[in-house]
Amino acid sequence: MTQNDLEAVEHLKSAHQALKTEIGKVIVGQTEVVEQLLMALLSNGHCLLVGVPGLAKTLLVSTVARVLDLKFSRIQFTPDLMPSDITGTEILEEDHTTGKRAFRFMKGPVFANIVLADEINRTPPKTQAALLQAMQEHEVTAGGQTFHLDEPFFVLATQNPIEQEGTYPLPEAQLDRFMFNVYVNYPDESEEHKIVQTTTSAAVADLKQAMNASEIKALQQLVRRVPVSDHVIGYAVSLVRATRPKENSPLPYIKDWVSWGAGPRASQYLVLGAKCRAILDGRPTPAVEDVRAIALPVLRHRIVTSFNAEADGVGTLEIVEKLLGDVKAKG
Repeated sequence: MTQNDLEAVEHLKSAHQALKTEIGKVIVGQTEVVEQLLMALLSNGHCLLVGVPGLAKTLLVSTVARVLDLKFSRIQFTPDLMPSDITGTEILEEDHTTGKRAFRFMKGPVFANIVLADEINRTPPKTQAALLQAMQEHEVTAGGQTFHLDEPFFVLATQNPIEQEGTYPLPEAQLDRFMFNVYVNYPDESEEHKIVQTTTSAAVADLKQAMNASEIKALQQLVRRVPVSDHVIGYAVSLVRATRPKENSPLPYIKDWVSWGAGPRASQYLVLGAKCRAILDGRPTPAVEDVRAIALPVLRHRIVTSFNAEADGVGTLEIVEKLLGDVKAKG
């Protein structure tokens, strides 16, 4: 890293603290969720937020957009939502001067910096897939034309883990596009007391801008330039390969409980997330501990469990925790 990069890391550390302070004016607790959300944004990834209703998932996303001065749009996913409701549609326009008619593409809500896909599993796979190209290539193809999305582009999708009536499970290909699967838990008693106190009063939070789009783009490039040792990359790759039951000499419980393990994208996100975690902490390079710290949100939606795991009452959380105990860093 250059001297300028090292100065940028120091600047990011102070900006990170300012971000947390501003978000904390509206969101009580949820520190880990906020951290993972910011890591995904700076790594140019996307987040899937899983939690019961009423835990301020939507409020958190809109607050982050306001503090970062980014264009925000919210799409409420319903069974009758069409792909064009997300990407946009062509409309027929008439020129009143010449009387000529021509089609014009009207951009949909996906043309924003932060897109909240609310209850993404309530819409059929055809409509879910409308987000795939946008999430991977950061562009939309419609009417034979390709439109590039403004950077930074960040998709946050929410899922309700309780209601399964009328839902469509996300295909593995789409799940793999999300860098993190973030579980939003209930607040503890003191946090809930503060939430009720602040949300039932007349006080309105005065949010200040902590960063803008151009700064975020520069920081996303900085994350890519962060050096990482072969030792750390080797640990990330070993951890991901250990999730695959068809690897040479798999761990016995992986062979028994896992149908399909994580793909190479998991290794990439483990390293990117570790880089981001390090510089948010003011460190110029990541360590193995940074990989271990983000292993659960990166891996839990990429491991497909078998019938045996279901019969034994074992979920991906237990599998990842066992792997973290069994897979050691080489050297």
